[in-house]
Amino acid sequence: MIYLHKIFPMLVSPLAIALALIVYGAVTSRKKIIYATIAALYVLSTPIASKHLFGLIEGPPFRQDPTALPSADAIVVLSGMLAGVPSTNGIVYEWSNPNRFFAGIELFRLSKSSKLIFTQGQLPWTSQMEPEGVVLKRFAESMGIPSSNILLTGEAKNTEEEAKAVRKLFPGLNPSVLLVTSAFHMQRSVQLFESQGLKVTPYPVDFRVMIRDFTPMDVLPDAESLELTSLALREQIGRTYYRLKSLL
Repeated sequence: MIYLHKIFPMLVSPLAIALALIVYGAVTSRKKIIYATIAALYVLSTPIASKHLFGLIEGPPFRQDPTALPSADAIVVLSGMLAGVPSTNGIVYEWSNPNRFFAGIELFRLSKSSKLIFTQGQLPWTSQMEPEGVVLKRFAESMGIPSSNILLTGEAKNTEEEAKAVRKLFPGLNPSVLLVTSAFHMQRSVQLFESQGLKVTPYPVDFRVMIRDFTPMDVLPDAESLELTSLALREQIGRTYYRLKSLL
């Protein structure tokens, strides 16, 4: 099932749909379809369009003051920040985006909870690597966070499994958690964690839509903007899937 969850969004990404329409237009000799597809792909690949679409997924464009957040039974930091790369000493881990990790550390140091939970994100194609949570725990310990205050979930392949794994750490309780994840990923994460009976206070970080002045480059297409548009569509697909699943 995890392969279907990962492959389906790729098949309906803007680039995949555009290629399919261009091929269809070429085979059927419908040039208008080809031209319209190229125009749409151009627009979706511009920074001005991709940032607008992604802003709708991220929600309110501001980061909360962590000191204003309530205390909770645990701080939960979702996986999705590390990449394993080969080195002369075997596999080493590099940050793809460390905002979730440092936000969790910040909340702990503000005494928002005495428990810091890292999820053990582990996909089938990364089985030769340590689960992400294990690595994050070592990083946290190196920053002075006591090992006794750090909890790890069981292994999880996606956000739904992460929510179930966190719930298992609190048998018989109705725990409150400060949930830390990327802003674009937060809405779906809250839905999944609340479905497990957890009281969730979201703390979104890793905002992708940055504040800056308009420039002529904002109307020129680039690969980074197309990737942002694709990520926005993928997240919307995930939200719709779990919303429909909750109704069944």
